[in-house]
Amino acid sequence: MKIKSVLALFLVGTSLTMAQTKQVLIENVRLLDHKAAALTAPMNVLVSGQTIEKISSSAIAVKDKDVVKINGNGKTLMPGLIDVHVHMVFGALTMQQMMSPAATPESLMQNVAVGSQKMLMRGFTSVRDAGGPIFPLKAAIDNDKVIGPRIWPSGATISQTAGHGDFRTPEERSRRFFGKPSRAEELGATFIADGRDEVLTATRENLRFGASQIKLMAGGGTSSAYDPIDVTQYTFDEVKAAVDAAEDWGTYVMVHAYTPRAVQRAIEAGVKSIEHGQMLDEETLKIMAEKKIWLSLQNLMDNNDNMDAQRKEKRKPVLDGQDKVWPLAKKLGVKLAWGTDFLFEPELNDDQNSYILRLQKWFTNAEILKMVTQDNAELLQLSGLRSPYPGKLGVIEEKAYADLLLVDGDPLKDLSLIANPEKSFLLIMKGGKIYKNTIKTKK
Repeated sequence: MKIKSVLALFLVGTSLTMAQTKQVLIENVRLLDHKAAALTAPMNVLVSGQTIEKISSSAIAVKDKDVVKINGNGKTLMPGLIDVHVHMVFGALTMQQMMSPAATPESLMQNVAVGSQKMLMRGFTSVRDAGGPIFPLKAAIDNDKVIGPRIWPSGATISQTAGHGDFRTPEERSRRFFGKPSRAEELGATFIADGRDEVLTATRENLRFGASQIKLMAGGGTSSAYDPIDVTQYTFDEVKAAVDAAEDWGTYVMVHAYTPRAVQRAIEAGVKSIEHGQMLDEETLKIMAEKKIWLSLQNLMDNNDNMDAQRKEKRKPVLDGQDKVWPLAKKLGVKLAWGTDFLFEPELNDDQNSYILRLQKWFTNAEILKMVTQDNAELLQLSGLRSPYPGKLGVIEEKAYADLLLVDGDPLKDLSLIANPEKSFLLIMKGGKIYKNTIKTKK
């Protein structure tokens, strides 16, 4: 993928951002306190550069004449939302767009840039990309060419032949036997890698491009053409190869898997994060709790009328399982994270915030807000030195990143405020930079 040519297309929406100021003083706000599961008394927050410099119940004196002052009028200041399972590219495109013979990296990225901006304006200041050609978008965001959230990139998914990441069309033949990479591989969407050596190479290629963690396909999927949902993918040695290569770089492997067999094999090989897992049993969840393995879960919507019959059938055990797995994992003390995993259905992106409300079936509002901020942030920082943003996030504390939302109301009492970001989020800040502000500022 030619990164420079793709970056040239990313000059969109920059008029929304204010010029970076040395300091921003947010006065008279009540902070979301995860430890107390309550809002604080009115506080003042001073932001300098990308981080929170000072938090005080007393007035904060500032010497900077250019400081921007925002009166929060007793509103709620909370950390930015975090989604730990997104596909910034796949989620912005339909399967037809992705697989079109006319598709180019440049044409695909036009839709992706618009989707990235919308995600930040929904209040998502950080995301973990769970697979795809993400590096050009991340570079564009980091270089202020595109508006979007912080991205922890996995790079191309790593899949066995006939695995969940084998996106070949029927006429595309095996690279190993016929020498030509598939179109999805050429676009940086996936690596089809078989055997320990190929898995090592694929893992190291992603790390070379800047992956903060590695995404491996360890079981069947609902959106892939070749693999039944129940199959286990990759041998122990192949999974261990990815884990070894990732750990040599100080980071970890996350795996796509639903079933006990696939998940237990992955854990035995050293995997730290299980993505999905809606078909897990109590025995496997107990192992996860004991070994402190993350379960990165979703709360999927029921099948829609436009979905093809094969996918509906493959999704059925996943949908049936999620009502059991969420409360059981909570009861057993499994480390839980939340994500959306929208894939090839761009229309779902506008519902990203409302999917948070679906957690109310199993969690209190305070537990949910902590999960989609502080807990998800803890999972992101599992990348260690490979984390592209090594500071503290997901909390409002001194020296933490100034990734902040000012909410018009109390989300602990009314979580539906989170689902209406256009109206409820009066201020959206990422890294000390203001991207939305409906309150008059003064100097």
